[in-house]
Amino acid sequence: MEISAKMVKELREATGCGMMDCKKALSECEGDMDKAGEYLRKKGIASAAKKEGRATSQGIVSSYIHMGGKVGVLVEVACETDFVARTDAFQEFVHNVAMHIAAASPVAVTRDEVDGTLVEKEKEIYAAQMREQGKPEAMIEKIVVGKVDKYYSDVVLMEQKYVKDPDMTIEDYLKSIIGSLGENMQIKRFARFEIGG
Repeated sequence: MEISAKMVKELREATGCGMMDCKKALSECEGDMDKAGEYLRKKGIASAAKKEGRATSQGIVSSYIHMGGKVGVLVEVACETDFVARTDAFQEFVHNVAMHIAAASPVAVTRDEVDGTLVEKEKEIYAAQMREQGKPEAMIEKIVVGKVDKYYSDVVLMEQKYVKDPDMTIEDYLKSIIGSLGENMQIKRFARFEIGG
């Protein structure tokens, strides 16, 4: 199948990947845009895995103010070099993460950072609900584990569905940027402020 420049441009705009990568993905996927996008994401994730563990001593702190000053976010995202930190693609990623945090209200970047007492409280509530519904004790533990996983996907930034593209999590989005920019990156921390919150 003939891969046109228009198709390559469209895929590039949708994914932020390089022209040659987009052309190769379209060729591999016989011109199917959705499959090519998925191909690029898998490729990005694969190359991101190779970069994990490399030092991230550069980066930026960015802010986002929403709803006429009612919600504000500060987020720190680290990368390997100052060169990448100054690129438009990196800064756009950081801005998008800050916007996501404003919209989705995560409580922590990773599961490890979630307050253990919050998780225990959730487990107790879920178990009580299951007992109230008359579920057998043997089933309750399995159900609670599933509900706790769901709780994490709601409150942990890296596990949340990205508000601009619910087909990917923030972790998937981060890995796709690592793949396209070629450096290890890490969302270090954030603070979210809300009037009356």
